[in-house]
Amino acid sequence: MKHMLRNHIDLVTLIAVLTLMLLSLGIVYSASATYALAKYGESEKMLLSHAIKVLLGMMGLFVGMRIDYHKLQRLTKFAVIGAVALLLVTLVLGGEAKGATRWLRYSSIGIQPSEFAKYALLFHLCTLMAVKGEVTRDFKRGFIPMMVWIGAVTGLVLLQPNFSMGAMIFLLSLVMLFIGRAKLSHLALTFVVLVPVLALYMLSAEYRRARIMAFLNGSSGGAGKGHYQLWQGMLGFGNGGIFGVGPGESKQRDFFLPESYGDFVFSIVGEEYGFIGTMFFMILFLSIMYRGFKIAKHAVDAFGRNLAIAITCAITLYALINAGVTLGLFPTTGLPMPFVSYGGSSMVFSACAIGVLLNISSQTDLYPRARQVPVMGSVNAGEPNVGKVY
Repeated sequence: MKHMLRNHIDLVTLIAVLTLMLLSLGIVYSASATYALAKYGESEKMLLSHAIKVLLGMMGLFVGMRIDYHKLQRLTKFAVIGAVALLLVTLVLGGEAKGATRWLRYSSIGIQPSEFAKYALLFHLCTLMAVKGEVTRDFKRGFIPMMVWIGAVTGLVLLQPNFSMGAMIFLLSLVMLFIGRAKLSHLALTFVVLVPVLALYMLSAEYRRARIMAFLNGSSGGAGKGHYQLWQGMLGFGNGGIFGVGPGESKQRDFFLPESYGDFVFSIVGEEYGFIGTMFFMILFLSIMYRGFKIAKHAVDAFGRNLAIAITCAITLYALINAGVTLGLFPTTGLPMPFVSYGGSSMVFSACAIGVLLNISSQTDLYPRARQVPVMGSVNAGEPNVGKVY
């Protein structure tokens, strides 16, 4: 029986992700302690919940790392069909929170199907691009079929409504089509037709308009809801300065900053650990980005290359946009900080995706294993895929 020969996984990526997940325990505890004490009577309540999610994420990471990514290529179509079905079920049976229907819940367990749908769609686009090859440049046979999947997933997410997630899925999908060498004229046509539609959808809700106005007006934008959260987040960075106020000493978590443990958790990092702490977190994400693109460059096939780029873009773009939002560089979006924000769906699915990225790295020659030199005349002499000799 012939076994697949693997090299070492990319340790830099693994260490960076595990570091973010472990550091998130202390950060989420500090950010949520006051809220958890007031709501549940226990300051550790949300920490325990987050710790379970981190553990599940680590399990998902190592499972994804052990499964040959080539086997996923045969499953992506079923995954994206399942994702569409879950999004439809969510619209009908999902639990409502803050005016949106984004969760499927059973007892105390909840899942956000849009997180799964994001990766299912990206993985399937990678499959289609690898299989179709140059046909991707054909409008009817290549571009339109992929846009159907993109439109189905994006449209259902927008109906929840979840503009931030829907817009990110749409953006990441177009990035992958560009990577897959879709014609620029086709992509330009998509922008001309769909971007105005997304813009009108964005402005159709009062709270989204408030966020845009808060961003455009800056620090002098008044005391509206969108402005308040953005202003309090920026105050957190101002309080932290260069070295921060110290772990557990945040003031903004004490009901000043909404979602201090979720979408705006990076503000707590800035307040407690200062400029140095935020730069350390950004270096970890930039390391993941650099190593992810290097893995893509050395991937052994088109599917692996596309998949590595998709996963890397999904993780790092979320991190950069989340950091930009908390710093007032982008309008408030509601996107989590990967591996850091409180939330199980993002943690688990992102960790599984990183596991796939590490599996891709194990089949490149980035970190070759030492292998015995075949002896002349032996049964293994000349066997393909033996790998480099070190």
